[in-house]
This record gives sequence, C-alpha cells and structure tokens, in this order.
Amino acid sequence: MGEWTVAPRILLDATAVPADRGGLGRYVDGLMAALDALGADLAVACQRADQERYGRLAPGARIVAGPPGLAHRATRLAWEQSGLPYVAEQVAADVLHVPTYAMPVGVTLPTVVTIHDVTLFAEPEPHDPDRTSYIKSATRTAARRATRLIVPSRATRDELVRLLAADPGHIDVAGHGVDHTMFHRPTDAEVAGISDRLGLHGRPYIAYLGTLEPRKNIPNLVRGWVRACAALDEPPALVLAGGGGWDDEVDAALAAVPPRLRVLRPGYLARPSLPGFYGGALVVALPSRGEGFGLPVLEAMACGAAVLTTRRGALPEVGGDAVAYSEPDSSGIAAALGDLLGDEPRRARLGEAAWERAGGFSWTASAHAHLASYRKAAERRSVSLQARPKDLA
Repeated sequence: MGEWTVAPRILLDATAVPADRGGLGRYVDGLMAALDALGADLAVACQRADQERYGRLAPGARIVAGPPGLAHRATRLAWEQSGLPYVAEQVAADVLHVPTYAMPVGVTLPTVVTIHDVTLFAEPEPHDPDRTSYIKSATRTAARRATRLIVPSRATRDELVRLLAADPGHIDVAGHGVDHTMFHRPTDAEVAGISDRLGLHGRPYIAYLGTLEPRKNIPNLVRGWVRACAALDEPPALVLAGGGGWDDEVDAALAAVPPRLRVLRPGYLARPSLPGFYGGALVVALPSRGEGFGLPVLEAMACGAAVLTTRRGALPEVGGDAVAYSEPDSSGIAAALGDLLGDEPRRARLGEAAWERAGGFSWTASAHAHLASYRKAAERRSVSLQARPKDLA
C-alpha cells in the first residue's frame, strides 16, 4: 500500500532558529546532526548566518541559505509562504519538515510539522498578547493541514487531541535528546569558572535558566526562595539566567526581596558555561506551569544537578523519579526547596539519579523517530500518486 522503498529526501526548514539558539536551536542542531549521522537524505534551508554552522553539523546535507533579512520575523514568515516551497522544488524534496508551528499553506509536498507545546491554548493568559493570535492560528492550521505532526511528549499529543481535535493517528511522538558532550557532569574548574564569572566565588546558589515569561513561573520561584531562606544563616543566592521575556510580575517580586538576600540576573550564558552553572548549583529550580517537553530540565539532569520542577505537562515524562517536584505556587516551592536545602544527601542522590536517567535520552533515538514520521508522510504521497490516472502520473 504505497510502501516507500527508498529513503525520502527531507527538507528541514531551519530559518526560524533565533540568533540566541534557545530551545528551538538546540532541537534543530541536535536533530540535524543525528539525522546526518544516520545517513538521512537531508537538505536544510537556513538563514545566511547559520550556513557555515550547519555545514559543520551536517556535512552530508545540502545547505541552502535563504535571502537576507530572514532574521526579521515578518520577512521570514512571508518568505516561508513563497520562497520555501520553491527551495523544496529546487532540492527535489519528498517531505518538508517545519520544526515549529508555522507551515506554508500553499505547499503540495507532504509536510511534517513539530508542535512543541499547546500551553497557549490551555493557559492563554501567561503569554505575550502580541504574538498569541498568530501562533494560535498557525498551530490550528498545522494541526488541520500537516501530513504528520511530531510532538516531543505524550502529554503534548494528548493535549493536541483534547484542545484542537487533532487526529491522533496523524501524530508521532519523538522525544528530544540531549548532547552529552555539551551537557555533562562538570569538573571542579568548570564550576569555579562560572561561579567566579557570576561574582559568587564559591558561594552557594539556586539556578534558573530560561526565558523570564509568565509560564516559567519566576515570581513564585522568587517568593518561594525568599520563604525557604528565611531561617537560614547563610542563604544561597538566586541566579535567574536567560532572556528578558515579558513577565511584568518579575520586577515586583524582585523588589520585595529582603536586602540580605542576593539575586543575580546575568542574562544569556554561553553554552560551555552551562555544565558548571547547572552542576555547581545546590538546586536547579525550574517550576514551570507547563511544558511540552522541558529541555532545560533534561539538560540540567545530564549535568548531575538536583532538579526541582513541577508535575505539569510533560515534565514528569522527562524527570521521572530522578527529580523533586513541587506545586507551582510560592508556598509549594518554598516547602520543596526548603526540604532540599536542608538535605544534602538527598540532593546528592537526586543528582546521581538525574544523570543516570538523562543517559537514556539521545538525539539518535529522536532522529530514528523523526525518520519514521517522514517515511509515513512520504508513503501518503506515494499512495496519492498511485491513485492517479496513469496518463497524468
């Protein structure tokens, strides 16, 4: 029944990857390198600034740089609707993979779209209102029109079905991997290096890394940390690393922090410093209100960190029994964080269990799951072509 007998040629649209890489960049980088290592027939559309990088990551792939200006969102969205289908023709792609929600609506090629999460639909209030309408519309379009949908977790698959009435038979689960070369248990020198750069010089700290957006629950983390530290003679600092985001409550929560407590906001941290940052923390606190996967949780686990998160969304699929959990309110965070700060043996056990569990996640396994989805999409096209009259085929 339309069995695809050769590996389909995939065009991966990497043009949406931002300059700071972020979660989308780590997904595309890890997947692309693993697909290339498996010998996939791969072409990649990207921004000109990424052409050399992707050539190194996937030396067997054909890298096609788009026109100037794709770093600007409006330009990129317009080009994806017109220029990307042309590139698909140019490279003779059998399947187009769009690794984020927006797909070209006029493309006739089988299209696979990755939907990373649908928290925007479940909890619409903690999102940037300027982008909400477009993202929701594009996600609905992808759920309705894409040949296959890829999601990083069972939780996201179930939410897609529940909230958008997506066909579960068209959804493939492909969990993310982690780069174990990049994210590893740090050396003493790596821990000391980031501690000195942060101005902590060996003093203890609680680590957070991510965008400061409402879904990440930073105000409650700040309040919970304050309460957990109230009776401590030497309270750990709180380091909020990552992008600025748009959570208006963060500044209010920080303004209420007692003078004796220290908060650091270093902004983006270079990737080589992340093992030391994660692994050197007393606790990595990521108390999100919901995640489609939770890549920072997995990356912190791979660094042997004691992680505190919530049971929302896909986070339990990632953390299992190897992380600590709290409710997302400030009282729950305070209680769970206080317990961890007072129990060094438990933190050590969690760090060891987290490192072992993270070893079961790989981009190679993720790439195999993606290839299976691509093949299903290609087979659908094969069935369609076989059904056409011979003189039109």
